[in-house]
Amino acid sequence: MYIVTIDPEKCQACAECVEVCAVQALSIEEKDGKLVAVFTEDPEECLGCESCVEVCPEGAITVEEW
Repeated sequence: MYIVTIDPEKCQACAECVEVCAVQALSIEEKDGKLVAVFTEDPEECLGCESCVEVCPEGAITVEEW
């Protein structure tokens, strides 16, 4: 299993990660008055491919094995 962490301070809600995620485990939502990418509640959905990490222009995403 993998856990995706998104730094809300860095995230600009560009949705690049949402578009590239093969299992649709990411979405854009409002948190604390700001649009940011969020990871699903279920870590089993993530394949650990790190495509989201590679496309994030802000370096806001990390993927770690859980």
